[in-house]
Amino acid sequence: MSHQTGIQASDDLKTFFSTCKDGSIRAVKVSIIDEKLELAGSQNPVNTWEDDYDKTVLPMLEEKQPCYIIYRLDSKNNLGYQWIFISWSPDFSPVRQKMLYAATRATLKTEFGTGLIKDEMFGTTKEDINLHGYKKHLASHDAPAPLTFAEEEKQLIKKHDVNAVSVTDKHQHMTGVYFPVSDQALQKLEDLRDGKITYVQLSLDIPTETINLEMADNTDIKSLASRVPDDSARYHVFTFKHTHEGDYTESIVFIYSMPGYKCSIKERMLYSSCKSPLISKIEALGIEITKKLEVDDAKELSEENVYDEIHPKKNVATKKFDKPKGPAGRGPRRMAKT
Repeated sequence: MSHQTGIQASDDLKTFFSTCKDGSIRAVKVSIIDEKLELAGSQNPVNTWEDDYDKTVLPMLEEKQPCYIIYRLDSKNNLGYQWIFISWSPDFSPVRQKMLYAATRATLKTEFGTGLIKDEMFGTTKEDINLHGYKKHLASHDAPAPLTFAEEEKQLIKKHDVNAVSVTDKHQHMTGVYFPVSDQALQKLEDLRDGKITYVQLSLDIPTETINLEMADNTDIKSLASRVPDDSARYHVFTFKHTHEGDYTESIVFIYSMPGYKCSIKERMLYSSCKSPLISKIEALGIEITKKLEVDDAKELSEENVYDEIHPKKNVATKKFDKPKGPAGRGPRRMAKT
């Protein structure tokens, strides 16, 4: 549906559109300025569309500012040259800007001429819309229908299932993706088991498909939250020293921290899928995990919250409500006749 935001092309932009389709322009940048679609830049062709692509498109992109880029190919249809319509919406741009540009996209396409647009692309990083990204976009046309996050996770798990970690002698398998744990990380986990340290932090090295050590030291519960990064996922193994009902006790807690949607879908999926096999590996070292926690905010790891997770408060049984007695002197109950 066009004109969803009421923002329309300025007269200058309409005039430019009427003259830029003869082959003299390679790329056009359009921005929303003062609630109008305005021309924000253009580039002339130098070589073929492939040679010009990255040199022309990438310099037009601003790190935190959405925009539209309309890029001319060398191919033609019966209406003239064909173009690629690119919507640039970087992750860290303001939400209002993202929504505004998304809702105005159809208006700009109509003003330019939908019959001239061969392909449409959307990107939040330069890798999404550079030449390599565009060629991946073309290849996806022949690929199967896109999968949901859950379907992608199942497919990835199925692909790696041959490496799943055994959890019982009955040869049952833990659902998940197995990444080997580095020797350095294993050594620190053994140190935690032996009481030499109280805290180990682990991370996924996605390119090498390994689990590496990030940090290992003696940490108390008051300092635990400060160890949790707010921009990347992590696994934490922590020895919680405390007293319960007057007795000193040590409980080992496994914590999976994922700071919301600051991480990519791939990172979130792999951290979630590698968690169960990693826990099995840790327990195979002789480390008895008392509680497994998942948090998206380090503030959840307060002493009170962790204690309540390990020792949940028991519900106090409420006394059954007794039906009050009727007034005295009423005599025996009578059966009423119909």
